Amino acid sequence: MIGYILSITALVVAIWLGVSVGSVKVPISTLWDTGADKIATNIVWKIRMPRVVLAGLVGASLAIAGAAFQALFKNPLADPYTLGVSSGASVGAVATLFFGISVPFLGIYTLPVFSMIGALVTMLLVMSFAKLVDRSMKMETIILTGIIFSSFLGSVISLMIALTGEELRQIIGWLLGSVSMRGWSFVQMALPFMIIGALLLGLNTRELNAMLFGEERAKHLGVNVKRRKMMILIGGSMLTGTAVAVSGTIGFVGLVVPHMTRLLFGSDNRHVLPLSFINGAALLIVCDLVSRTIISPTELPIGVITAFIGAPVFAFIFFRQRKKGGI
Repeated sequence: MIGYILSITALVVAIWLGVSVGSVKVPISTLWDTGADKIATNIVWKIRMPRVVLAGLVGASLAIAGAAFQALFKNPLADPYTLGVSSGASVGAVATLFFGISVPFLGIYTLPVFSMIGALVTMLLVMSFAKLVDRSMKMETIILTGIIFSSFLGSVISLMIALTGEELRQIIGWLLGSVSMRGWSFVQMALPFMIIGALLLGLNTRELNAMLFGEERAKHLGVNVKRRKMMILIGGSMLTGTAVAVSGTIGFVGLVVPHMTRLLFGSDNRHVLPLSFINGAALLIVCDLVSRTIISPTELPIGVITAFIGAPVFAFIFFRQRKKGGI
């Protein structure tokens, strides 16, 4: 219970800071004060609030996807970034922008749908290739396969960027990760898929706990392992693809947040996943706040901030796992 209280408190504080702090300081009371200054009201409701909400949704999605992947693969180094899922989602999104793909019946949801397809296809290819190389599916094989696919897909993205011409700066800025000037339309674009993805993962927390003891033991406990694994992979890919579609590639959130959540609040996935969801939202809102204020008026890509935090944590987890013999 204490974990939820602390996490929700951190999220509320992050939202308050995200809305209030900036080049123009706006009191949080503007949210409910109907007599507030019109300029301040517009800043809050048209610029900062959609940005804060979108950052929260992206952070929550990446964190819960990372928590699910770590539990599924039984290794804290697994996350959408290291498994190559983010790169697959990026290829799907960049290809949609590059070719100007627009599916009439999907409308504004075309971009996240193609990004999700890229994420899921990449995840399935990584798993298939890793199984081909090593039938025992050791974690180091899966991560190395993810790195190989990330490198290849990075080359595909670079090729499309090189051919974009005048849109070069826009796509590169998007790839570095940002929730700047997205507006409520991007929140609307992302929300349905993020809810479905989070529900898919949330419905499998008990099964993730069972699979921690091995697939054979889980089968004896009545878990349909194959179906549950596919549901988790689809849910995680859906969340990653949608997050990448609306914000670009933001690394390490899915690595850092679940790891810290387990250290602080235990390893029961019934609590790790929802707590990671809340803490991921809080972390990315704060990172976005830092990205737009640290060298104001210039704005840093949010992916730069998360990389500064995530790279040392990744190194720490890696060496810790090496000592344990886990990778």
